[in-house]
Amino acid sequence: MNVSPLTIRRLKNFKANKRGLYSALIFSFLFLISIFAEFIANDKPILVVFNGQIHLPVFEKIPETYYGGEFETEADYKDPFVKDLINEQGFSVMPLIEYSYDTINYDLKVPSPSPPSFENLLGTDDQGRDVLARLIYGFRISVFFGLILTILSSIIGIFAGGIQGFYGGKIDLFGQRFIEIWSGLPVLYLLIIISSFIEPSFWILLFIMLLFSWMSLEGVVRAEFLRARNFEYVKAAKALGVRNFKLMFKHVLPNAMVATLTLMPFILSGSIATLTSLDFLGFGLPPGSPSLGEMVAQGKANLQAPWLGLSAFITLSLQLSLLVFIGEAVRDAFDPRKVI
Repeated sequence: MNVSPLTIRRLKNFKANKRGLYSALIFSFLFLISIFAEFIANDKPILVVFNGQIHLPVFEKIPETYYGGEFETEADYKDPFVKDLINEQGFSVMPLIEYSYDTINYDLKVPSPSPPSFENLLGTDDQGRDVLARLIYGFRISVFFGLILTILSSIIGIFAGGIQGFYGGKIDLFGQRFIEIWSGLPVLYLLIIISSFIEPSFWILLFIMLLFSWMSLEGVVRAEFLRARNFEYVKAAKALGVRNFKLMFKHVLPNAMVATLTLMPFILSGSIATLTSLDFLGFGLPPGSPSLGEMVAQGKANLQAPWLGLSAFITLSLQLSLLVFIGEAVRDAFDPRKVI
């Protein structure tokens, strides 16, 4: 695989920013942990060997009657009776945290929210659910939401900005007036109206945010295309009969991607902050979903339990800080004036 000297220089510039490099490694490690959250924090065993058969309860629902129980519903693996049935003819391997994001600890010795203990390392929330498990799942949801929203909004923003900047004239004028009107719509009020008759889900919330978030990149791409369309290589390509769309996305777009890629980490952090804010206000993900914003709201409502607010605040601040540091390193990597 041949790597261009420009790519090598950009990688060196990225690695030269130690803070950004270490932030990228830490963020990748945390994100990797959250991807496999079901194997780290779950009320189901990772592995069950019963009667010579190997089962993965994370991926399959096994009724209690299979182990010799009385009910045909899915087995409750935290029930001592079910544990004894499994141990009679096999064994089970539980995750490090034996609670999922929605598992309620009914064996608390103090009223919930309970303080941190050996069983619940960061305590429980006001419904008796493990805080650490909810933070792991909430971290994954917020990152996935931010990534999907950033990718989709970037595609739409690049396409819209490219068309306006390349063609100019009435297309650019109409596009700018439309964006001025569209960006003036109150997003929060629209969410309140929609949530009054539709329960906001992950995809509905993503779609609503996508309707407005694409404008964050449109202006930058438009400016780059306006600048690049007067370059000599663009005029030469037009003279040779190259089609406009091929010229836009094969020749002009790569030169405009520097500014676009530089902004992407900041757009990602903004998307995560937006989701957290909506969850905090109660207009985000459905109730019961693992959410950092919902954890912050619980910390506000339970000032006598500081571990709730502190856990959510530290997780959210660490997440956004790492993304900002990564964004600075990406900016240095694509800076043509920075030579190592």
